[in-house]
Amino acid sequence: MTEAVHRWKKKRRRLWLALAAMVVLLALVIVPPLVSLSRYKSRITQLMSASLGRPVRLSSVELRLFPVPGFVLTDLTVEEDPAYGAEPILHANTVTASIRLLSLWRGRMEIGTISVDEASLNVVRTPQGYWNLDPLFRTAAAKAQPAPGEPGAGRKQRVIPLPYLEATNSRINFKRGAEKLPFSLVDTDLSFWQEQPGDWRIRLRGQPARTDLSLDLADTGLVRLEARMQRAQELRQMPLHVDLEWREAQLGQLARLLIGSDPGWRGDLTGELHLDGTPDAARIQTRLRATGVHRAEFAPAAPMDFDANCGFLYRLSARAVENLECDSPLGDGRIHLAGNLPGSGSPPRLSVELDRIPVAAGLDALRTVRSDFGPGLEAAGTVSGKIGYDASAPATLPPEKPARARRSNRARIAKMRPPAPRPLTGSFTVEGFRLSGDGLSSPIQAAKVVLTPVVAPPPISEAVEVPAGVERVALEATLTIPAGGAAPLAVTARLARRGYQLAVHGQAGMARAKELAHLAGMSSAAGVDSLSGDPVTLDLSAAGPWLVPESAPFSKSPLAAGAVNSVAGEPEPEHGTEAGPSPAGDVLSGTVTLRNVNWKADFLANHVEIAQAILRLGQGGLEWDPVVFSYGPVKGTASLEAPLHCEAAEPCAPRFSVKFGNLDASTLQAAILGAHEQGTLLSTLLARLRPSTANSAPAWPPLEGTVQADSLTLGPVTLIGATASLRIFPSGAEITDLDAELLGGHVHGGGTLTVATGQGKPAYTLDGQFEKLSPAAVGKLLGMSWSGRTLDGESKIELSGFTDKDLAASVKGTLHFEWRHGGMAAQQDSGFTAGAIPPALSRFDRWTANAEIADGTVTLRKNEVEQGIRKHAVDGALTLGEPPRVSFAAPKDTQAKR
Repeated sequence: MTEAVHRWKKKRRRLWLALAAMVVLLALVIVPPLVSLSRYKSRITQLMSASLGRPVRLSSVELRLFPVPGFVLTDLTVEEDPAYGAEPILHANTVTASIRLLSLWRGRMEIGTISVDEASLNVVRTPQGYWNLDPLFRTAAAKAQPAPGEPGAGRKQRVIPLPYLEATNSRINFKRGAEKLPFSLVDTDLSFWQEQPGDWRIRLRGQPARTDLSLDLADTGLVRLEARMQRAQELRQMPLHVDLEWREAQLGQLARLLIGSDPGWRGDLTGELHLDGTPDAARIQTRLRATGVHRAEFAPAAPMDFDANCGFLYRLSARAVENLECDSPLGDGRIHLAGNLPGSGSPPRLSVELDRIPVAAGLDALRTVRSDFGPGLEAAGTVSGKIGYDASAPATLPPEKPARARRSNRARIAKMRPPAPRPLTGSFTVEGFRLSGDGLSSPIQAAKVVLTPVVAPPPISEAVEVPAGVERVALEATLTIPAGGAAPLAVTARLARRGYQLAVHGQAGMARAKELAHLAGMSSAAGVDSLSGDPVTLDLSAAGPWLVPESAPFSKSPLAAGAVNSVAGEPEPEHGTEAGPSPAGDVLSGTVTLRNVNWKADFLANHVEIAQAILRLGQGGLEWDPVVFSYGPVKGTASLEAPLHCEAAEPCAPRFSVKFGNLDASTLQAAILGAHEQGTLLSTLLARLRPSTANSAPAWPPLEGTVQADSLTLGPVTLIGATASLRIFPSGAEITDLDAELLGGHVHGGGTLTVATGQGKPAYTLDGQFEKLSPAAVGKLLGMSWSGRTLDGESKIELSGFTDKDLAASVKGTLHFEWRHGGMAAQQDSGFTAGAIPPALSRFDRWTANAEIADGTVTLRKNEVEQGIRKHAVDGALTLGEPPRVSFAAPKDTQAKR
């Protein structure tokens, strides 16, 4: 009986427990929606505001019992301190705030955890260097229990602990004052909590991104941060420990992230930073590793890798770096950097030591940052040495030898060596330097090259000016290179922090000069491939920054002040000051002098002999001026201006100017055609004007310019002082502004030439005006005796063909002329008789006529001959040929008598 009662009681107890659990479950499900927390909204807002130290706004509050009792906050906004801006520091649509259960037993409510998802956090840094997160730490430190030894230690104080803050799938935006930067962290997981009173932890994981660019976020890397901060009386004494890592960043996307464009670098980059200490004195260790570094357009046999480790002590209050030590192996050598950056305006002290660094590594680095540098070059040799920088060191003068004889002041000043560099000491030595490949028939080499520091050196070129008061520091080396001339080339190289200068002076054989032009990337623009002859004289200077926008070498921008500053290493202007023009690329300037050379172009039949020519480089283009040439019996002078690079949307044809003395058309024809060839002068020239095909001669390049001749003889006619503007293009040519003295008068006109792409004949259009032609000269040309005042008129014709017969047969057009107070007579031995000339033309006051040109004949149409008050019309024609024939119809009264 007792056992049965015991089983019954146990069964009833379980039933009551099940019923109680069901009631509680129903209460948890049914009661929260029925409970209104609107009256607690203000209390929760004040509680969160006190915990965060910022004003807090929210739209609504709901109670949540599972899995942990808490609140669901809608449209949470944490206001910003006005000192950092007007935009909220944090905004989230939905926030979950859990309650510390133990606080309820104490009769108060405390927030244990604040969780947000897809929130937006703004991190602001003021121009004075303050962050908007500083007050948050100050508030947390003020609310924490004082440490032993601090005022108030041992007293029992009511402390509102900082809740555990966590954010997932959120975004962190960065601002500089009121300006929002394009940089941000997306898909960020962030945690901030207090491990113990006065001991805070931060954990972050995010993806770097830019808001103004479309990036492949998978290649921008992943940022991880672990930080620990402990409470102190002052923030600058707060103990810190930070581990920051940026992994799996691809160089192309990383460059777009940082500078906004992809310079064409490829490779993987990993960076690490470890910080221990306080903001006032932090020991920092960094490591930067890169693997497979190369340019996108080529994959070298041995990609450049480096692993740089640096350690230093950073003092925030003084903005100083102490005990800097950096080491990086490179190839079989090593780079070591050491020094101190005291800050507060004190001069830095640095030293760089190179130990057997391969020259090929420097070439690979230059080729990596510069897409326009020849990938076929190969370099050999090693660099060793040490350079120290100490701006506080006193300047020293080199020892002077006693002078044996008194010299003039000018001679002593010319021989005086410049003072030794004040901030820089030491040197780098290149052993076994050798540069080969990329079209060089023989390598450029030197057994030993010494790079020595220079300060405020004289400009390499007159185009490079050194502004007053600017101290320039660079490494300089000079070497001589045999180049096939009477004396070797002298090459002076100057390497600065942000750019280079290079000067070449001396003579070089034509073959070597072509190789150097190819190496500089300008052989096609200068046309040196078609030259042969005596050595050339070089006086060239090149300058540019190490890093340039993606453009062709030696771009069209002239060497501006900004380029000079960047080359010489002048510091960037401070924020808010105007800066000079930024360098757009390398600039090449100087002259190349040629004597006794031949030039053979594919579109010319024979060589052009050049007695003297000067190639001038600069201002974004090249200029041949003057060029003294002879082409067979034709002699003249010319100039040519050609831009090195052009915008696609702008015309960019080279411009020329050619001037001849006395020129004969038959001589010009023989010069252009050379030996007798089938066809005619026009057919040969026009064949070269056509676009190049597999079975035709190379086409003429697009050209624009002017042609001048003291005299041009065209058979029986001579043009005096002829000038014309000529434009040649693939489908033909255009002549404008043709002016010349002709037959005692002046002619002005122009024309076009259209060349068919097939085998069709070329078509011409010619129009012009003539004025004040001498009647005697015109009559003599036609075998007649004319007299009186001058002739004026205009003509427009169209014709096609190659030979004179084709042209005469196809010509058609119109002619109008006016002749005052003139007369015609038969010339002796001309075949004309007095009766062959109409009486109205023997002497007249005014003759105006329109003529039609067709089928090789110029036929008079509407015309009027005025003799006093009488007016007549005559009929006549001019048959084109050699010689031309003039015929007149008999007057009507004479025909009636007959």
